[in-house]
Amino acid sequence: MSGTLIALITAGCVFSGTLIGLALSKLLPAHHLTADSKDAVKMGAGMITMMAALVLGLLVSSAKSTFDSTNAAITQVGAKVILMDRLLANYGPETKEVRETLRRMVTAGIEMLWPEESPTELGVMSFERAAAMEKLLQQMRGLKPQTGAQQALQAQALALGNEILLTRWLQIEQAYVPLPLPFVVILLFWLTLLYTSFGLLAPRNATVLTIMFLGALAVATALFLIVEMNRPMAGAIKVSSAPMRNALEHIGR
Repeated sequence: MSGTLIALITAGCVFSGTLIGLALSKLLPAHHLTADSKDAVKMGAGMITMMAALVLGLLVSSAKSTFDSTNAAITQVGAKVILMDRLLANYGPETKEVRETLRRMVTAGIEMLWPEESPTELGVMSFERAAAMEKLLQQMRGLKPQTGAQQALQAQALALGNEILLTRWLQIEQAYVPLPLPFVVILLFWLTLLYTSFGLLAPRNATVLTIMFLGALAVATALFLIVEMNRPMAGAIKVSSAPMRNALEHIGR
């Protein structure tokens, strides 16, 4: 599910918990809402608050770690692309075609990962996008080094290419590791119970409803951020394309 849908469900469930609590406070007999009873409800709410805060913190930490690792991987790929282009340039003029393939590979990556920012004038086809890295490695293996220096440069360029290919597959695999749904469901259940207890103890007036609604929105936006950061290449909060665009500008110089 998208982050927006989860946020809407969260806001609806949490605020509904407040309304249920307000309704229960009106329906329950008076002896169920004595001072001792309210103290017991507050103790239970405090325990739920602690558990919800713990799970929410774990989810935020996990999502932030995923986002940061992806951002670091993109930055490293950009640097490796620039280094690979320099190695090929030092190899000699016979790598001109290989360097052009490298440019097309970077363009393909930008078009796939950031389609809203893609340089459409280059028009890389979907098949070429998928095979660009493999074609580049094949071309580099086909080079015929004449000197020891060229052989060393070829080996370094191939090593960088394999590292970039590995990073690409790691990111693809990571995309298939979604946020654990049970964590989200349990957290939402706890938050709904928590706001039900708030509604049970709160007076029924517009101020209380407004504050509870704003609190539900705050919780919903927190889950929205968690879901979106957990999908750093597909969500509304995406890693920057600046490292790849910078690499694209350096290729061929």
